[in-house]
Amino acid sequence: MEGSVETAGRPAEWRPSHNPWLIALAVMLGTFMEVLDTSVANVALPHIGGSLSATPEEATWVLTSYLVSNAIILPTTAWLASVFGRKRLLLTCIAIFTVSSAICGAATSLGMLIVARVVQGIGGGALQPIAQAILLESFPPAKRGVAMATFSMGIIVAPILGPTLGGWITDQYTWRWVFYINLPIGLLALLLVLSFIEDPPYLERSRFRRMDYLGFGFMSLWLGAMQIMLDKGQEDDWFSSPRIRTLAVVSVIAMVSFIVREIVTDEPIVNFSVLRERNFAVGTVLITMLGVVLYGTTAMLPLFLQTLMGYSALDSGMAVSPRGLGALLSAFVVGRLIGVVDSRLLLGVGFGALAFSGWMFSHLTLNISMASVVAANVINGAATGLIFVPLSTTTLGLVPRERMGNATGIYNLMRNIGAGVGISLMTTFLARGAQAHQATLVTHVTPYDPAYQQWLRAAQSALGAHGNPVTAPSQALGLLYAAVVRQATLLAFLDNFRLITLAALVCLPLLLLFRRTRARAAPGAH
Repeated sequence: MEGSVETAGRPAEWRPSHNPWLIALAVMLGTFMEVLDTSVANVALPHIGGSLSATPEEATWVLTSYLVSNAIILPTTAWLASVFGRKRLLLTCIAIFTVSSAICGAATSLGMLIVARVVQGIGGGALQPIAQAILLESFPPAKRGVAMATFSMGIIVAPILGPTLGGWITDQYTWRWVFYINLPIGLLALLLVLSFIEDPPYLERSRFRRMDYLGFGFMSLWLGAMQIMLDKGQEDDWFSSPRIRTLAVVSVIAMVSFIVREIVTDEPIVNFSVLRERNFAVGTVLITMLGVVLYGTTAMLPLFLQTLMGYSALDSGMAVSPRGLGALLSAFVVGRLIGVVDSRLLLGVGFGALAFSGWMFSHLTLNISMASVVAANVINGAATGLIFVPLSTTTLGLVPRERMGNATGIYNLMRNIGAGVGISLMTTFLARGAQAHQATLVTHVTPYDPAYQQWLRAAQSALGAHGNPVTAPSQALGLLYAAVVRQATLLAFLDNFRLITLAALVCLPLLLLFRRTRARAAPGAH
């Protein structure tokens, strides 16, 4: 493809004026800041709710509001870049994100914080696809694997560091500094973008396009309703709730209307014709599945460590953080192998390792050591690095450069949708699974079971010897119930990890649908 594009016209011969690594540093600062903010506020929610006199349910809108506005902007990135210019859009987004971060930190009410988070999500939504498009265009084809390895550092490592960093900042200072830390990063990112980023000449020809307001409205309604449904589904008992049923119907109708509108209109916000390229279509499915698996795992592990193992927020973050180390190491290695080894082979090893780490998680017990958790996390992170780089280069490698912004917008949107679906599914299965296992376990808690009678007598005797003999029987029953709930919850966690393992294995046959691609130096590339 690259060769054909090189000979088709002048735009493909464009090369940036500055060193690609300076460009990578400029765009990755903003991306890292934005991705970090999707998870860094999670552990601060109880503190935010207490400080602003909000209930835990109300405080979750701090997360939901950001995700909704972020999702709406993601697929419109290419259109916005073609109208305003990519560099100008990137500078504007970083500025909006940085200023709104300052307002988030200074918020005096929950309403003010939610509005600021909506604006922050608008500013952050375009940062990921712009950064990915700029990196792929700035590096010659033979070095795009290394470029994607650089990009993966921000995408993979930031969500892992987020909860640990957020917990530490909240404990040591205040939740407001979770947002204030974006200020120096944002200012530095603005300076670097001003210095090193430039618009490719082939983007200039498509400026001053009309805004498809109807399509944008359908898209906003679809993504907004879907995100709220996923976020509030388990809390409202899913489809037994009229609100969730309404959101589901609205989301489906708006999605179909949006797709039809974008297909028939002459100037769509999102151009779905890029999905005709087979590698891109297959890769989009796989990145959605990857979002389900990775974010499902990320949601489950800290919850397991804190609720069942008694870890503090900081300790659970420390146990999960080695996943980032594994991702970094594998990303560096695969960045150098991508031009030599078939990408499908790397992806196969990566998804296999991802399934193996899920299998390891599915064998956790209540007596597990931190070392065992760390080992599984390192393998999980290494698998992520093995997948992300070749998946990005294979999916986007045959996309024409003038369509790269549109493709990266769709690609990143589907990863985010997969993440939302993964977190919602895992949360729902955990709650329902714990109830089902508890109902099964209590059938063994009966006076006719000798083991039950023996345990109850021993507990009553111990509690009576060290406390009040009168209350010892009820205390023993309370301890027994707590043990049953704990075991039921453990079994539900293990079921979820088995599902994650299965989802990773399902991805393996899809790799056969990829056309073989191997990065080659383009003619004239240096």
